[in-house]
Formats: sequence, C-alpha cells, structure tokens
Amino acid sequence: TMRCDHPDIEAFIEAKQEPGRLTMFNLSVLATDPFMEAVKRDGDWDLVFGGKIYKTLKARALWDRIMAATYAYAEPGVIFIDRINRRNNLYYAEEIHATNPCGEQPLPPYGACLLGSVNLAALVKEPFTGDAHIDEGELSDLVYAAVRAMDNVVDISRFPLPEQRHEAQAKRRIGLGVTGLADALIMCRSRYGSDASLALISKWMKALSRAAYLASVELAKEKGPFPLFVADAYLAGETVSSLDKDVREAIAEHGIRNALVTSIAPTGTISLFAGNVSSGIEPVFAYAYTRKVLMPDGTRREEKVRDYALDRYRETFGAEAALPDYFVTAQELTPAEHIAVQAAVQDHIDSSISKTINVPAEISFDDFKSIYMDAYEKGLKGCTTYRPSEVRGSVLSVDEAPAEAKNAEQPALPLAAPAMPSDRYEKDGVVYMSKPLERETVLPGFTYKLQWPESDHAIYITINDIAQEGRRRPFEIFINSKNMEHYAWTVALTRMISAVFRRGGDVTFVVEELKAVFDPRGGSWMKGRYVPSLLAAIGEVIEQHMIDTGFIAAKDGKPVTEALRAVAGDPPPPGNPTVTSLKGCPRCGERGMIKQEGCETCTSCGYSKCS
Repeated sequence: TMRCDHPDIEAFIEAKQEPGRLTMFNLSVLATDPFMEAVKRDGDWDLVFGGKIYKTLKARALWDRIMAATYAYAEPGVIFIDRINRRNNLYYAEEIHATNPCGEQPLPPYGACLLGSVNLAALVKEPFTGDAHIDEGELSDLVYAAVRAMDNVVDISRFPLPEQRHEAQAKRRIGLGVTGLADALIMCRSRYGSDASLALISKWMKALSRAAYLASVELAKEKGPFPLFVADAYLAGETVSSLDKDVREAIAEHGIRNALVTSIAPTGTISLFAGNVSSGIEPVFAYAYTRKVLMPDGTRREEKVRDYALDRYRETFGAEAALPDYFVTAQELTPAEHIAVQAAVQDHIDSSISKTINVPAEISFDDFKSIYMDAYEKGLKGCTTYRPSEVRGSVLSVDEAPAEAKNAEQPALPLAAPAMPSDRYEKDGVVYMSKPLERETVLPGFTYKLQWPESDHAIYITINDIAQEGRRRPFEIFINSKNMEHYAWTVALTRMISAVFRRGGDVTFVVEELKAVFDPRGGSWMKGRYVPSLLAAIGEVIEQHMIDTGFIAAKDGKPVTEALRAVAGDPPPPGNPTVTSLKGCPRCGERGMIKQEGCETCTSCGYSKCS
C-alpha cells in the first residue's frame, strides 16, 4: 500500500504495468478523506514527505490515473484508510496502514486475526415459501459457540514471531462472518441487491453482530477483557457507539474479550464443504458447472456441481420447475447492486469485507470509475473490481443463453472453452498442437550481446523471426557463450523457448516468466538498474527484441495493451478481436478460475490464490 499523498504515488500506480514485475502480491492506494474531497471539487493535491512538498497536481487527475490503471490492470485497489482508522475499535491504541492480502482485515504491524464463518443458507427455515426466514435464536447459539472457539484458538496458536504473539494476545482480534448469503436470499425468495434483500441482510447481520459482541462480553466475565481494553475510549469508538444500548451497557460493566469480532472473509473452500453454498457475501457465479476431482491414484473424476439453493429448489418443486426471477447470477447484477449489498453488510462489520465487484469488459471508463466514488459515498472501507481485459484475461466465461433458459431442466451456466483450431485436439484435459509453425529455409533475425557482470565471457542471444499476419513474430532462439558453466541450461532453455515460440499464439508470457526469476545468490546492476538474475536479463533482451520488431508495441519502454489503448481513447489495431481468452488454473490447468473475495479460485480443483 502507499498513501495518495506520497511523492512516489504516480510510479506506484504504474509499478505492475511492466510484464513480470511485482507479480506475487496486490497493490492498493490508501485514499484519505481530504483526497476524496479534493477529487470531488477538482482541487489541488500536494505530494508530501517529511514535511516537504515535492509536487502539486490536480486531485481528480491523480484519481483518474488510479482508475485508468485499475480499469486496465485490475490494480491498484483503493482503501479508504481514514474511514478504516476512524471506525477501528482500537483507534486509541493503533494506526492501520494496510490490510491482509484479501482485504477483509485491516491490521497493524505484526497483526493477526483468526477468521470464521456461519453458513446462513443452512439456517433458513421453510425455504421458498412466504414464511421463509432465518431462526435468529439458532443463529445466536451458533455465534456464541464460534466466538468461544475462536477466542480459544488465540491462546493455542503457535506464532512465528514473539511480536505476533504479543499483538494477537494483547488485542485478541477475531473475525466472525458469514457464508451462503446469496443462497439464503434465494431460499427466502429475495433477489440479490433488491430493496427487500437489503432489508434481510441488515436484519441478519445486525443479529450476528449483536450476538458476537454479547458472546465476547460473556467471555470477558469469565476470563477477563483483552489487555488493552480501556472502557471510556473503547465505548467512544464510532463502531461501538452504533451498537444497541444494552450491548454497550454490558461492555461498560464487564468489558469485552475481543477487541474486534466481525469480518467477512473469503470462503471458497469451506463453502464447497458446506454443500457448495454461495461464497461469503458474493452472488452465485454459476448455478452448475463441472468439477474435476483428483483421485488418490492420480486420475481425475468429473463431478457435476450444482449450487446448494438450486438443489434445494429442485428437490422441492421438481427438475422441470421454472426458476423464479430471484435466481440471479453475478453476470446479471449491476455494480450498484453489488455495492448496495456490500454497504448493507458493512454497517454491521467492525473490520472489513472481502468482496469483488465483477464488471463486464465492455463497461466504459467513465462508468467504471464512478463505481469507486459510489463505494466511497456509500460508506465502504475499500473497493475491489474485476474487469476482464487483454492484460488480465477473462477468468471465467459462461455460455450465452436465451431468456427462457431459466425454464429449462438444466439452468446451468457451464464453463465455456474457446473453439479449438483445426490443428489442435484435446485428450484427457490436455490440449495438443499437432502442427507447429512451418520454418522457412532462411529466417531474418538479430544477435544481441549480453555482458553479465558475474561472467567472464559475454553471452550471445540470437532471435530469429517469421512473418505472420503482416508482422514479425519470434520463432526460435539460440544462446551461446564461451563460459561452459552455462552450456547445459542454456541449451535446455533455448529448446524450450523455441518450442513455445513455434506453437504460435501469445508468447509474451515467456518474457514475464523469465523476468520474474530471482537468483537467490543475488542479481546484478546493469545500466543503472537492478536485474534480479541472468534469466531476467535474457527476458529483457527478448522483450526488447519483440518491441523493436513490432511484435508488441511500446510506450515509454513498456508494452501498450489493448486495455490501455481503450483508456486513452485510441482506436484498436486492425484485426485485433475482443479478448475472450480464459485463464487456466496453475495447479490443474483447467480453464475455471473465478475472481471472488479478492482471490482467484479454481472451480475445478479448488486451488486458490490471493496474489
């Protein structure tokens, strides 16, 4: 994270736009309240460090720059940091500068927080009837048991560092939340994002929050409050002040065991274990899909997976019954409906929320950036969107279906795969290319001299190209050096890279992979820049070759993507179709990655990554 008034904020915004750079974590801008007000009035904004003003620019121009990068690259995210600190129950004892990787838990240095979730879908009584409801008594009992269990875990956990143990035990943070919210709404015949659904959400979340705070008070009676509890300061906090009077009186009399008690965490895997209920507070992404399960003997078995609420509906009304209009998926919701649900939940959560607002690729830039301002106005603590783009790809695709599809026996939204070219075939989940690109007798190319500081001899890199679709594209690579230490791996590297080049398609990922390699022995400084490894240096040579030959375009030394051209208003290059590529899972290879709750999760094997 970096504050919006830091002198390096402009470079920070663009830090991940270079392929292969900073690939293993997300970036977020800490947007302060004064900055947001300056954006709204188009005022000046100072970039300050150590009391010195380094630059002054228009706040709205900086905001648009953040939004343009997010529109094209899905990063950086935005965290409304003043709101987080103001509403923090521990505002008097700490200052927050960042969240955990999925965004639901703002934490101080060395902070840790145990997370847990209550399955709302399992608590719905008389589903799909006019009397459908959640038994709040049962909910309270579950919350009490969960809070006690989670508080015990704080004591028995083994922390890697003593600072982490001290931080956890001094404040005893826990984060109890929910999963299955969307399915619970469906079972109560309420459309996700509607006014009726927001009323239900507020009712359920208030009941959960109230029960969690009272459970923590009961633990304080038995075991004592958290060590940093200061009654007057704690009760004066913005979030605690909004609790019911009797809850605040109980805290004043007995203290509270856990400084913070509620949070909405990612629940991809546990939602599957619970019968494939909807994840966290996310809408249902697809009501049915095929999942490949890895068996003990290494084989894979296909399983049809259907949403929990859909199965309950079919059990009640039969397989032929038409689906009512309250069965909606993420593709059918507007950004405003996503934000409305998140805001309704945020009112009753003392930490934050892991949630992704999925938007269509064709959304205009103006409409896109208004989502973040709307999120600020609605009181959210942060905002994360996901827009399929040329840069990030489309993590999940669903088949287009006519409106009457909801009346069909299979209301499924299966994963779609792009049409297979005639020179490819698929077997056992592996795509084979039977015909590599043809090689001419003579190929044009260039040879580059690379002098790696730790090597006595220069390395020579030859890249040959072929002409295809009116442009040159790399076809093969050779790496030679008098240094025999490099011989074996350079031969292997050239064969592998050449094999990739000859298969065609988008081969720019080769550059990204090479540039991301870090040598544990240390890299070297080259031309005033630190290069993390010899392989990264080779990657940079290949990238520059691609730029010089026109295979990829460059702007200020960086590739110009279709997404950035769209932001700038430039027309797309001729013959460049709309991106429909699917993102494959790094574990199983299936094209079934979806973006939810700040994490990319594979619907086929369950792999999850919060990068």
